[in-house]
Amino acid sequence: MPGFIPWLSLHFLVAAAGTWLARRYAIHRQLIDQPGDRRSHQVATPRGGGIAIVMALLLAAIVLGVRAPAERELFVAFGIGLLLVAGVGWWDDHRPLPASWRLLVHLLSALVFAAALYRQGTPIWQALLAIVAVLVLVNVWNFMDGIDGLAASQALLTAVAAAFFLHGPWSWLAAALFAACCGFLPFNFPRARIFLGDVGSGALGFTLAALLSLAPGDGTITPWLFMLPPAAFLVDAGFTLATRILRGERWWTPHVSHVYQRAARRYGHVTVTNLYGLFSGVTLLLMWMLSNAGTGLGLVIVAIWYAFALALWGWSRKGLS
Repeated sequence: MPGFIPWLSLHFLVAAAGTWLARRYAIHRQLIDQPGDRRSHQVATPRGGGIAIVMALLLAAIVLGVRAPAERELFVAFGIGLLLVAGVGWWDDHRPLPASWRLLVHLLSALVFAAALYRQGTPIWQALLAIVAVLVLVNVWNFMDGIDGLAASQALLTAVAAAFFLHGPWSWLAAALFAACCGFLPFNFPRARIFLGDVGSGALGFTLAALLSLAPGDGTITPWLFMLPPAAFLVDAGFTLATRILRGERWWTPHVSHVYQRAARRYGHVTVTNLYGLFSGVTLLLMWMLSNAGTGLGLVIVAIWYAFALALWGWSRKGLS
C-alpha cells in the first residue's frame, strides 16, 4: 500500500482540483440552484461539485482493487454501485428525474454491492443489511444536504470512524473519503461557492453505507457502535420524514422543515454545521472510549444516544417552530 500521507494528499488534491473544475463547468452550463421558499440558501449557487469526490473515490477503489486481489470483486461492485448512484444524481442535477426512477437506480446499486458481499462469503443477513443501508443513507444524505458544509462535514466525521476502526483496504477507502471531503469543503464552507448536488450527496451516502455494512464482519469493535456517527442525520431525517408522512404532506418534495433547516434560518449555516459537527464529534470519542465494550453494552450505549438525539430533536423542533 502507498504511504498514508501521500494517499491522503492524492485524494485531497483530486477532490480540490475536481471541485474547482466542476464549479467552472456548472457556471458554464448554468447548473445553478436559485434561492426560494423551499431552499435554505440566499444566493444563487452552482451545484454538482460532489462529482470531484466521486472521482477521488473511484480512483481509490481502482488502486485498492489492484492492490488487494482478495477484495477485488467487492471493490468492482462498489465502483459500479457508486457510478450508478452518482450517475443518476448527475443526471438529476442537469435535468430533474422522478423520485421513483432515482430510487430504482439506488436499489440496483444496493443489489450489486450486496450480491458481491454475499459472494465473498458474508452471511445473507449482512448482505440484506447492506441493501437497507444503501437505500437509507443515500436518501438521508440527500435530504440533509441543504446548508453550507453540513453533508460533507458529517460524511468526513463518519469516514474518520471507519478509517480508524475498520481494517484492511476498506480502512484506506474511508481515509480517501475523508481526504476527498477535506478537498471539497473549502469550496462549500463557511460560504458555499458550489454545492454537492445530488451527484455528491448520493455518492457520500452510498460510500458510507458500503463502509458501515462491512463493520459486522470486521471484528475490531462491536458493530453497533458504527451507528453512532450518523445519528444526527438519521434522527433529523427519519423523524422529520415520519412527521411529514403522518401529516399527509408530499414527503418526497423539497421542504425546509428539518431541524437543521429551521435552525439555519435563525442562527446561520456556520453555527448549525458546527453544532452538528460537535454532536457527531462526541460520537467519535464515545467509539474510542467503548472500543473494548461487548456487544450488549454497545447496543445499550447506542440506544441511549439515539434516545438523547431524539429528545434533542424534539426540543429543538418545538423551540424553532
